Amino acid sequence: MSVATMRQAARESVSGLPRAFWWLWASTLVNRLGAFVATFMVLYLTLDRGYSASFAGLVAALHGLGGVISSLVAGVMTDRLGRRPTLLAAQASTAFSVALLGFMEHPAAIAAVALLVGMTSNASRPAVQAMMADIVRPEDRVRAFALNYWAINLGFAVSAVAAGFVAEYSYLAGFLGEAALTLVCAVLVFIKLPESRPERESSAGAAVEPEVRLGTVLRDGRFMSVVGLSFLISMIFTQGSVGLPVAMGAAGFSPGDYGLVIMVNGVLIVLLQIPVTRFIEHRDPQRLLVISALLAGYGFAMTAFAGSIAAYALTVCVWTLAEIVNSPTQMSLVVRLSPVHGRGRYQGMYTMSWSVAALVAPLMAGYVVDAYGAGWLWGATGLLGTAAALGYWLLLRTLPTDPPPPPKTTIRAPAETTAPATA
Repeated sequence: MSVATMRQAARESVSGLPRAFWWLWASTLVNRLGAFVATFMVLYLTLDRGYSASFAGLVAALHGLGGVISSLVAGVMTDRLGRRPTLLAAQASTAFSVALLGFMEHPAAIAAVALLVGMTSNASRPAVQAMMADIVRPEDRVRAFALNYWAINLGFAVSAVAAGFVAEYSYLAGFLGEAALTLVCAVLVFIKLPESRPERESSAGAAVEPEVRLGTVLRDGRFMSVVGLSFLISMIFTQGSVGLPVAMGAAGFSPGDYGLVIMVNGVLIVLLQIPVTRFIEHRDPQRLLVISALLAGYGFAMTAFAGSIAAYALTVCVWTLAEIVNSPTQMSLVVRLSPVHGRGRYQGMYTMSWSVAALVAPLMAGYVVDAYGAGWLWGATGLLGTAAALGYWLLLRTLPTDPPPPPKTTIRAPAETTAPATA
């Protein structure tokens, strides 16, 4: 591929997206550049503070539990208060709680603040995803979600390296650095992003749109099936950070070996997310989700036969390709199945599926490996991938080929205040 062709492809990948999207993208990147707590929480508690591995696991679980709680609460806030105030509240409170965690001494205080950090740091996700759905045209949403996912992984890859050096100097500096970068995100949101929540039509003769509540989401059978399938997929992908290091350690590999293997995941996402998305952008989502589920399940299942670092890296290549295809496709599907004035609640329920998986997957991996061995864990991922692929195939057979026309949306200036919508 020539340099001119690569430049043309890059221009086409980023063209046509609204200015507000790029400010939202920038805030995502800056926020992920400061992802210190998620990366070094366990090492901080065990190496720096001298706590046991079981206590560190408890704190990590509480951090995940906070994400489960905040997913639904933030979804409701996104619909009632608006995207912009929810983002502001989530990012400002994240900055405060992360900084506070660095100063906690008592185990109970550390556990309580870790729960708070988990709640606040996950509260922005429904608002970000709902705002993207508001401001990006339906035909561009797969590309927009892919670019945002690319920013998440690029920021995390850079932060993991930088945070490693910071941790050698001072863990407290890492906490304060993350708090500072999160505050930068809050400022970006406040200054640059207008409110994007669609206004309800109130003209005479217009059909009254039914209110969307959490019960409405739970009664939406097709959407909740997607949430269930998302849970299965996230159970598989979470094994990259849970089951894989345990299995490699049991096989005699060092933490450094695992670091080299898992680095392949981040590098491939940064290199391939945009070109692969260009290839899949307008293809059948049913086929993409079925293929990605099979690649994920059997990519991890291949780990049972890996005996060298190169073999482990090859398995990572397989399931990383599944991740690259699945993430933007599934997020675009969630938007298509969400009513315009209930996007926050629907996105909150979708986000919760990943948070619950983050709690369940470590328990499942630990139990299966201890009781039956790592081979059974990788066999289970193959079964989960097969079940998810079958579920996507059955569920999406009647999905309309073309997305519905975009709703009439009013974009308001940042300084303008809006009365909360009815719950």
